[in-house]
Parts: sequence; structure tokens; C-alpha cells
Amino acid sequence: MRFSATVAALAAVAPLVSAHGSVGMPKIAGLHQDVKAREILGTLAARFRQHEHGFEEHALEARQSGNKECGDGKGSCGPGECCSRANFCGTTADYCYSPGCKYKDGPGCPENNPPKGSSTSNIPRTKYGKIAYGGTGIYHCVTPGTVALTYDDGPYKVLTDHILGLLKKYNAKATFFVTGNNINKGQIDTTPEYVASIKRMDAEGHQIASHTWTHLDLSKISSEDRKAQMYYVEMAIRNIIGKIPTYMRPPYSSCTGDCEKDMADLGYHVTYFNVDTDDYNQPKSIEKSQDWFKGNITKNGNKKDDRWLTVNHDIVEGTAYKLTEFMLKTLGDAGYKAVTVGECLGDPKAYWYRNGDGS
Repeated sequence: MRFSATVAALAAVAPLVSAHGSVGMPKIAGLHQDVKAREILGTLAARFRQHEHGFEEHALEARQSGNKECGDGKGSCGPGECCSRANFCGTTADYCYSPGCKYKDGPGCPENNPPKGSSTSNIPRTKYGKIAYGGTGIYHCVTPGTVALTYDDGPYKVLTDHILGLLKKYNAKATFFVTGNNINKGQIDTTPEYVASIKRMDAEGHQIASHTWTHLDLSKISSEDRKAQMYYVEMAIRNIIGKIPTYMRPPYSSCTGDCEKDMADLGYHVTYFNVDTDDYNQPKSIEKSQDWFKGNITKNGNKKDDRWLTVNHDIVEGTAYKLTEFMLKTLGDAGYKAVTVGECLGDPKAYWYRNGDGS
């Protein structure tokens, strides 16, 4: 069946609006919310058309090569093979791309390949401090005069290190919600540049948090798979810095009731945001993200009342080379301090992590 880009885009916008709603779709004077929604719809539709073409080419090539079909009742792949989104077995990056790799029928998918070392599934998870664990989540800061800068989906190539350099230049801190092994970027604890980036984050006082192993929608998978997404990235982070985070952000801002309970059981503070720069949807026009960020930060200009918690993506080139420095300059000019989520919530740094053995 032909994949409908329009239907997919509409389906993608629905959770974006419902999950992010007033917090995830920033407003700027003169830009009506409906106009913003149409812009996002157009961007998503174009992206899905591009992806659709790629998947069709992949499926045609796999079919012509005689690759075994898999998934959706067609059977499973052999040892070490991935079941691609197009339902063919293979071992190259096209087949093993996740999210999208059909891990129930593809043993080689990243979801089936945990990091080395002991599992964190049985460690004690004592809950410390006053910040709620699990539940409906955190959407804003509480410390006046602070703005929490956060980045999702990294670390990624040279982009994350460039952002770290800018944060150091402006004496600013941020929280990095890291993924473990998605978008074919390489596993974070076995890729030297990512090991170095995460060690640098820790050494320079930034906060490292979880964004899951392969960026799956936590509301659409089983409790067992949901916990595996958390355990695997914990293990990878532990392998790098010897500790695991207590803060997480659900991919797609999606964490319904069962997910909320699992995150509470695992000892995680579920973290959302109230300023979305929408940088991921503006790869060629990051200036829009700059305008939306400034529009939010300056619309009240009251450091006693503002409680901004932002979301950005360190896999976006424009975010690394344009948006980040713009945000830091804007915050400095307005008299705000760029901090981690933990600091903006008044949570002691000792509570941002637990040791690799759970202590």
C-alpha cells in the first residue's frame, strides 16, 4: 500500500498540537496560531514526501535483490539482520535505521542490541528531593531569572561540541537529553567522538539526561520495551561517566498513563518544556526559530514571573551555528541566566544522577 505523505503529516501534527499545545507551539506577535500550524503541516508534508520516496526506492531495490520479506506477518529475519521499515531483511544502514527498524522481527535492530556491561534493570532506585517523579511531568522552571536551555537527540558529530564551545564562551549551562543509538548516528558509548562529548558535558557542569535508546514513542510500546529503552541508554551513559540520569524527556512528548507510572517506578523526572523553538522543522530557515525564541523571552520581560524551559535539538546544524549563540545573546541582554533543568527547578546537583549501581 502506498504511504500517504498527507495522511502521515496530518497524523504527525495531531500529537504535536495535543502533546505540545500551548507549550510546544510558540507564539510571536503578528503570527496567528493557525498560521503556525499550517507552516508546520507544510514542512511535515514535504518531509514525509521525501521520506516516502526514499522508502519506496529502498523497497524496490530490496525486492529486486531478492531480500527476504519480514514483519507484519511475513516472518522474521535471520541472526544479525534488521527488518526494515519497508519490510525487508538486511544488514546495512538502510535496513537498520531506527526509529523504524521492526525490532520484533529483526534481531539486528538497535533495540535488540544493548550496550556492554551489566543491566541496570535490578539496581535500587531511591527517590530523593522534592521534585516529582513520573506523573504528568515538568513544563516550566521555578527559579526566577533563569531560563533552562535543553537539547534533544544528540550528541551528534561536530554540532554538539560546537554548542558546548558556545556555552563555555557565555558561561552558560544546559541540559542534554541524549539518545543512545538512533538515526544511524552510532552507539554513544562506542563512538569515540560521542564519548568525548558526553564526558565534556559532565566535566563542564552541564546536565546529562535521557531521551531513550532509539527514540521510540513510549506510549505505543509495551512496558517491557519501554523499560528497555531506558535501561539501555542508562547502561551506555554509565559506561561513559559512571552514573545514570534521573531526568528524562519522552520522544515526541508522548508519555501517557502507563508510561508515567513506569517512569515513576524507574525514578525519573519527566521533563517537557514551555518554549519550543521548532528548530527541527526549520533546517533552512532557523531565523524563524530565533524570532519565536525572542518573542517568548521578551514578551513579558519580567524575570520575577517568567519560568522558561526551552527545547532545541543539537542534531540541527542551524541550531549549532546560529540559534544557540542567538539565544545566549538574547538571554544575556535581557538579564537572564542560562541554566540546567535541575538548577532552574532548585534541585541539588547530587539528585540529578544516581550511581551506576543505583546508589
